[in-house]
Amino acid sequence: MTDQSVPTRTARLEARLPEEVHALLKRAAELQGRTLTDFVVAAAHEAAVRTIESDAVVRLSAADQIRFAEAVFADDVSADPPAVKDALKRAKKRHASLIETA
Repeated sequence: MTDQSVPTRTARLEARLPEEVHALLKRAAELQGRTLTDFVVAAAHEAAVRTIESDAVVRLSAADQIRFAEAVFADDVSADPPAVKDALKRAKKRHASLIETA
């Protein structure tokens, strides 16, 4: 059996929305040649993926980026636990290999 012959399981979602929003969504779906359901599902999926991805990103100010880099590349890691020391060594080695290949 190919993946195309396996039916996709679905779940139902209902929403009440103002008529203006419904009309706007319907018009946008028409412009893309999609059904309203397909348009809304695709738009919601894209928004969900962006939201989850942005939650995984750590944003630092320029000053904090510098402090972080200095901590990662500091030579004195004697106060760090062994696992942190090993991780920092691997990060330094990986960074060096990326810089060399660039």
